[in-house]
Amino acid sequence: MTIRVLLVDDQPLLRVAFTLVLDSQPDLAVAGEAEDGAQAVRLVLEQRPDVVLMDVRMPGMDGIEATRRIVEESPDTKVLIMTTFDLDEYAFAALRAGASGFMLKNAQPAELLSAIRSVAAGDAVVAPRITRRLLDTFASQLPADGGSPARAENAVEALTARERSVLEQVARGLSNAEVAAELYLAEATVKTHVSRILLKLGLRDRVQAVVFAYENRLVLPT
Repeated sequence: MTIRVLLVDDQPLLRVAFTLVLDSQPDLAVAGEAEDGAQAVRLVLEQRPDVVLMDVRMPGMDGIEATRRIVEESPDTKVLIMTTFDLDEYAFAALRAGASGFMLKNAQPAELLSAIRSVAAGDAVVAPRITRRLLDTFASQLPADGGSPARAENAVEALTARERSVLEQVARGLSNAEVAAELYLAEATVKTHVSRILLKLGLRDRVQAVVFAYENRLVLPT
């Protein structure tokens, strides 16, 4: 199956470069191009691409608001943020808005292609440790009550004690294998717990689970 990708960047040369990389792959196709967030949202609703490569710093509607709208209006479309440096306030905000991860613009083509395929398959492409670094850095911007306290509290209460323990370890940046070692579980069991956690909390992926845990103070910044 061909993965259809929408390119969003206000710099035409970057869109050309991304197009050249994607066109070299038999399983990837460029679904369209947008130069700002508003145009990106319109094209997503028209084209329903599988993945959006989204620049965050654009004039007009930025990538954060565009990501938020795309996640709400086209939930099957995954957003992969492209940013200049890893500890980026915009990347942090985009993850909170529902992006499935972010990549540096100077990433190697092979890394970018792998990330696109991973996101299309439903996986997050930001290592939890990097997400935690972002959250630790910008934790002061998190809402004091998690944004929707009643809903969040009900969601957390739906978790079993074991699931909550797994979520806390995931939010600290541990991989499934590391969580398994920490909690004396089989790695397959941890993977099952993570899937159930995402389902119960209504989250898209592991990155969103880390954000949720921080917003609701299940873990605290270091």
